[in-house]
Amino acid sequence: MSRSGIILAGGLSSRFGQDKGLLQLAGKPLVKLVLDTVDNVVDEKIVVVSCREQVDKYLKATDASASIIVDKTDVHSPLAGALTGFEEARGEYSLLLPCDTPFASRDILSLLLELCTGRNACIPRWPNGYVESLQAVYRTGPVLEASNATFLAGKLNMQAMLDRLQCIRYVSTLVLEQLDPELKTFFNINTPLDLKRAEQMLSRPSSRAFALSK
Repeated sequence: MSRSGIILAGGLSSRFGQDKGLLQLAGKPLVKLVLDTVDNVVDEKIVVVSCREQVDKYLKATDASASIIVDKTDVHSPLAGALTGFEEARGEYSLLLPCDTPFASRDILSLLLELCTGRNACIPRWPNGYVESLQAVYRTGPVLEASNATFLAGKLNMQAMLDRLQCIRYVSTLVLEQLDPELKTFFNINTPLDLKRAEQMLSRPSSRAFALSK
């Protein structure tokens, strides 16, 4: 097995008052839209949730198309969830994604996996220097080591982990625009307003074709 897909669904979703990954868009839970996107892109799919109470709900929402695992720490941070996923992953490379990116581009994810060959990470980077560390590909062994060391050092953010990881390839979003002109792949649903925006995006012809393709 060479490629694992790790979807983080352990966020508190305080702005929604409910589990964000289970919110419906285009008739499917957000987490299922992301899982559908990585079909035929990865060899295994893992969803990381924050507590036992979420497991049954996510098993139903994903139609058992992924392994649902509970975060092994009591800390709510993307790094903690990612660490749990990296520990579970069997692939040499791990694609990391949040559960709230319903327009994630299969073409971009495939490209990142391809470009990560021989590197410890392949991460999109904006012209202002901001990196998309939660929509990136990592070599599982080295990133697991770096994540463990970062967590044990009491640091809980992804950038602190990246500071420990060598041999990273950054890919400009200017390049990725050739595959996704509007860069909708990075659109996150964090608020009810974002969900309404996503529904509006689906009403556009290009987005409608995207939804139907799923």
